[in-house]
Amino acid sequence: MTTNEAGPAAPAPARPRHEVAEVSRLHGDVYRQTHRLSTPARRVMHAIETCRTAALGGHLERCTDCGFERPAYDSCRNRHCPTCQSLAKETWLEARRAELLPVHYFHTVFTVPHDLNPLILANKACLYQILFEAVADTLLTFGADPRHHLGGQLGVLAILHTWDQQLRSHVHLHGVVPGGALDVDGDHWVSARPTFLFPVRALSRAFGRRFLARLEVAYRQQRLVFPASLASVEAPAAFQAWVDTLRRHAWVVYAKPPCGGPATVLDYLARYTHRVAISNHRITAVADGQVSFTYRDRQHGGVIRDLTLPAESFIDRFLLHVVPPRFPRIRHVGFLANCTKKIRLAQCRRLLDAAPPPAPPTHTTAEQRQALTGVDRSLCPHGHTGTMAIVARVPLVPDRPVMHSTPAFEDSS
Repeated sequence: MTTNEAGPAAPAPARPRHEVAEVSRLHGDVYRQTHRLSTPARRVMHAIETCRTAALGGHLERCTDCGFERPAYDSCRNRHCPTCQSLAKETWLEARRAELLPVHYFHTVFTVPHDLNPLILANKACLYQILFEAVADTLLTFGADPRHHLGGQLGVLAILHTWDQQLRSHVHLHGVVPGGALDVDGDHWVSARPTFLFPVRALSRAFGRRFLARLEVAYRQQRLVFPASLASVEAPAAFQAWVDTLRRHAWVVYAKPPCGGPATVLDYLARYTHRVAISNHRITAVADGQVSFTYRDRQHGGVIRDLTLPAESFIDRFLLHVVPPRFPRIRHVGFLANCTKKIRLAQCRRLLDAAPPPAPPTHTTAEQRQALTGVDRSLCPHGHTGTMAIVARVPLVPDRPVMHSTPAFEDSS
């Protein structure tokens, strides 16, 4: 593994030079032969490798003017694929922007101690669920407590991230929180202070207590699997001693007003709502069995550096972040919970004397794609005058059995 300093981050090119799919196509077969993979990980690798290839089929387009033809292959729609989901992400982002209220917002981050990483990787669904519950319980409890100024119901948009810039395991939950709360009766809006939500040290202690309390319940209910590296703490007495040690750890919590406003935070979080860990634009080289990519070194002032890993290690790190099938990485809680959001947001807007939300966008898929990429795919790339029209379906040409992939996107309260 090598690192070196790179210059300032350059603007992303229109099309990435390299892709995660390229790494998986070149090295995936050998990796599968030498590593024991879970079924979800195998499905993710297969989906990424076959994305936008003849293996998934597609359609044939022909120019109405000059007769130029080209195939357009279907995407895998897997939520881990860095190539897919751009349009779905933009649609999601437009919907979230329409829900923004005319108040100050806060960006919160709740981070799990790294000592828990081995247990989390062996129990993803259970521990990720515990993380969501602990964070929601902590924020809603503080919001409802009049000692913390609000005394009402908060709204929280929470998004799970499990990686750092070098693709290592770094489990944390981002939250976007409107600066205020609905009172118990829903008749008044209680505003938070513009630059202060809750005391961070108190949030940290409360978050740690709630997480570990749920972890102990999961242990008593025998819902935890212990990897070999944690076999020494599997016995009841050893587990309790380990939990006591975790209580003394620093449970890192961040809660500050977002720089640039809530729309900026949404833009940042949206980069990873419909994909996982790394974008294709960050990959700078795939050669000689190695993969190079850029990362932001936050410990040294955010300098952009290059990191080179063996392809095997790159795939190892990428697969760390495969989310369990059907597990929602995005949650809405409090007055933003999906079951009551429409009514509650209308109440908030009325109490804040705010304008109604903008009408839902009516763009067609082609218009959305053109706005996103700046390229009109309906225009013939050969003669630049005719229109590309679909004339036939391209049948599947699988190079191996096509497996069912995980849902493209899930969003639940």
